[in-house]
Amino acid sequence: MADINAIAKQFTDFYYSTFDSNRANLTSLYRDHSMLTWEGAPFQSANAIVEKITNLPFQKVQHKVLTIDAQPSSPQVASLICSVTGLLMVDDSPNPLQFSQIFHLIPDGGSYYVYNDIFRLNYGA
Repeated sequence: MADINAIAKQFTDFYYSTFDSNRANLTSLYRDHSMLTWEGAPFQSANAIVEKITNLPFQKVQHKVLTIDAQPSSPQVASLICSVTGLLMVDDSPNPLQFSQIFHLIPDGGSYYVYNDIFRLNYGA
């Protein structure tokens, strides 16, 4: 398997750059059997997932990734689990929101698609 940390970094750089500039362009990263859990709410299919993220109630967003951890997820397939933590700057708010996101990436040709995606905002106690 290729360097999974490099794959995870390349994927997350692309994902968050695209999310921050034009969320509708994320469609190609999902398939009809892909699943997203957004703050506990489930969505399945590329169309449903992208509809959810394009209709989020903010105009501008900027992700600042703080950590990326990756592990292989199957001994038979070059898939991987990628865990991301970071900060979100939403609209013009001076207060960043902490988030965590998990991606299960499956190889597809020369790239990867998102099979599972779990997103949570992390609130202090």
